[in-house]
Amino acid sequence: MTVSASATKAPAVEGLVVEGLRKQYGDHTAVDGVSFTLAPGSSLAIVGESGSGKTTTVRMLVGLERPDGGTVRLDGRDRSALPRGRAERLARAREIQMVFQDPYLSLDPRISVSGCLDEVLRLHTGLDTAARAARVSELLDQVGLGSREASALPRGLSGGQRQRVAIARALAVQPRVLVLDEAVAALDVSIQAQILELLATIRRDSGIGYLFVTHDLAVVRHIADEVMVLKSGQVVEAGSTSRVLESPEHPYTRLLLDSVPRRGGFATTR
Repeated sequence: MTVSASATKAPAVEGLVVEGLRKQYGDHTAVDGVSFTLAPGSSLAIVGESGSGKTTTVRMLVGLERPDGGTVRLDGRDRSALPRGRAERLARAREIQMVFQDPYLSLDPRISVSGCLDEVLRLHTGLDTAARAARVSELLDQVGLGSREASALPRGLSGGQRQRVAIARALAVQPRVLVLDEAVAALDVSIQAQILELLATIRRDSGIGYLFVTHDLAVVRHIADEVMVLKSGQVVEAGSTSRVLESPEHPYTRLLLDSVPRRGGFATTR
């Protein structure tokens, strides 16, 4: 089954195209023939329980895992083969960035927020010191952080602020696709709402494509144009967010929907 996510503002270019992606660990097949497309500026939610293969899928997309089969193309460029040298590795990293569930684990506790962003810019751009400082300020403003947070260490920030820093760091290299792996799962409901609203604004203003990985269908309506449901490494259902959430066809999708709280938060109405 192949799912295609598109947005009305997206330009007529190929975007991200994944075909027949496979990953096996010994006798266990973690991802089995997953295919989908993501047009520029669109948002696709990859949904499933722990062990469904969703995180393994996106780790292959960003290069943290090597696929055993299938292809990954971005704007027509093949990302399936090993990169040839450091320059190509950095170029691929700029194209697809990832935001994890717990940003504290990926932030250096010894470096301030501004230092963290400056480090990314020094690695990936040719900007001088003044230009990097201006870009850091621009990124912090984009995610709703100011000078106080800029000088803070990660331990001095709240969970929501750390996630904003992680988003700013990912945006620093102007990626084509942003992968959000359970990016709001560890946050309180009110903070979840703020981060989801921030992400919606960034997508609208920048045209970046989102892959939103989650086990929770309750937040999908607020972030995704399309949904792809994984079970045991295979796509069992895919389609528009409204159709999948309101008229699910597969028993597994209905099971996931039945687990969504009906009161408070982002409960899905059916």
